[in-house]
Amino acid sequence: MNQAARSPSLRLPGVALLVAAFCVFALNGCGSFNPSKDPTADWAVEKLYAEARSELDSGNNVAAVKLYEKLESRYPFSRHSQQAQLDTAYAHYRDNDPSLALAALDRFLRLYPDHTATDYALYLKGLVNFNENQGLFTSLGGQDLSERDQQAFRDSFDALRQLIDRFPNSRYAADSRLRLSWLVNQMAAGDIHIARHYLRRGAFLAAANRAQAVVRQYPQAQSVEDALAMMVLSYDRLGLTDLRDDSKRILNQNFPGSRKVETVMKDEVATKWNLGALGTLWTPWGGSKP
Repeated sequence: MNQAARSPSLRLPGVALLVAAFCVFALNGCGSFNPSKDPTADWAVEKLYAEARSELDSGNNVAAVKLYEKLESRYPFSRHSQQAQLDTAYAHYRDNDPSLALAALDRFLRLYPDHTATDYALYLKGLVNFNENQGLFTSLGGQDLSERDQQAFRDSFDALRQLIDRFPNSRYAADSRLRLSWLVNQMAAGDIHIARHYLRRGAFLAAANRAQAVVRQYPQAQSVEDALAMMVLSYDRLGLTDLRDDSKRILNQNFPGSRKVETVMKDEVATKWNLGALGTLWTPWGGSKP
């Protein structure tokens, strides 16, 4: 009986050994199998960049950016890190996130102003801004691009102009020149849109100044004829006959047989009629309410 009572206590050391062995096994197992461990933690910079590039080439922009970010944080002074910044900007651009793309490009240009890929960075910056005003809703709505905010066009122009000035023989220079020509016409048309608004409201001095800026800043633009016609009409309304005649002479010399002045006048008259029909308390031609 006493033997039976003492038998459990005799087996306790064996149980304790089993429990201890299990704990050691569990601890070792936890160390070797950790589901939260980053599988890329031990990757070399070459493998990390190759995988990121593979994701980018496959169109997986978000996954590519995550890998590029890991590469930059682990290998900040490698040549792959510099390329990762450019690839990150391209991934954001392709993912329709221009703000992040521009931030990445500005950072690259600030850190590496004389990099061998600076021309590409400037080209991509120009491209991001170039396409920012040509989104889906603009094309679906049929809105004239010249009526939109011109800042993105100006930023694109500045980047592409800098590319051509600094790297005239770059592989991106030819396309940049074509885009610059289009941008000039869009920016000039934007100023004409503003000048037309001033003219319709009877702000003739503001209209003349804006039109004159088009002639001076964008002499090769398609809107120069419109600008000169607006100057003729604006100076006429202001009673500045010398400036009116000079503007008309330049218009006739550069655009023989132009009918733009008549077109601008018709637009002005139509605007006055519409404002009067609406019963406005103010009329741009100085008259009273009908």
